[in-house]
Amino acid sequence: MIYRQTLAAPVVCAGVGLHSGERVRLVMQPAPAGAGIVFIRSDITDRDNRVEARADAVTGIRLGTTIANGDGVSVATVEHLMAALAGIGVDDAIIDIDGPELPVMDGSSAPFVELIHNVGLVAHAAPRRAIQVLKPVMVETEGRRAGFLPALKPMIEVDISFEHQAVGRQSCVFDVTPDIFANDIAGARTFGFQKDYDALLAAGLARGGSMDNAVVLDDTGVVNPEGLRYDDEFVRHKALDALGDLYLAGAPILGRYSASRPGHAINNAAVRALLDDTSAWKMVTMRGGATQDIALANS
Repeated sequence: MIYRQTLAAPVVCAGVGLHSGERVRLVMQPAPAGAGIVFIRSDITDRDNRVEARADAVTGIRLGTTIANGDGVSVATVEHLMAALAGIGVDDAIIDIDGPELPVMDGSSAPFVELIHNVGLVAHAAPRRAIQVLKPVMVETEGRRAGFLPALKPMIEVDISFEHQAVGRQSCVFDVTPDIFANDIAGARTFGFQKDYDALLAAGLARGGSMDNAVVLDDTGVVNPEGLRYDDEFVRHKALDALGDLYLAGAPILGRYSASRPGHAINNAAVRALLDDTSAWKMVTMRGGATQDIALANS
């Protein structure tokens, strides 16, 4: 039997939001079995400040994933932390944050993974449940295609294509395990093009962006003095983003997520399409490399 996990102790970090540029403090705390991932906006006290990490709570998908509750309280750019929680296997956690956007840290999930590893995980006396994909579910929009195929383990398959000599066509396939994620995916940083920076600032975005938290590309190549962490860091980061967006399903997905030119919009659309088609999935308990059916729970 595989059991649900939470943090062994609270862990704290601070930084600036990628788009807001605002400094924010974040505390990851242990949570009881079944709590799931819940964000609490500690800077808001006049209304409900709890925001559950769910696919149907997504309200923004431009250059990041934003979730919100019914009172309009939102948390932006959740995907890198969600990817860390998914990749390492954290089922239950309370994320206390005192601002509107998560800290971007170095632009990857690696700092969050390190924080989690530093305190460790503890198992609940409750089995871990997962969403098993039973049949293909695909969505298409604006030349992008993504969806789920049946598989006995969580897998991510992503390909990208950019008309830039430093990127071009890249593909990435990985099994979602703690070791593979931590070693091969978590360190891939977000990236952007220098020519777009002024337009993003004018739109109120990327105010906290810098070469300290993103791979920056000019017309000829990578501007960052240290270069890339991986030769294909760009597609690995897209795979990281996808994993974070997929974890808003509320449980690991036992299936192969395949996406061509993915972004936050199509990642969320694919998750919603899967969950909306109740004939395409079922809830199972996780037992090592195998699964055992349990009662379907849609609520």
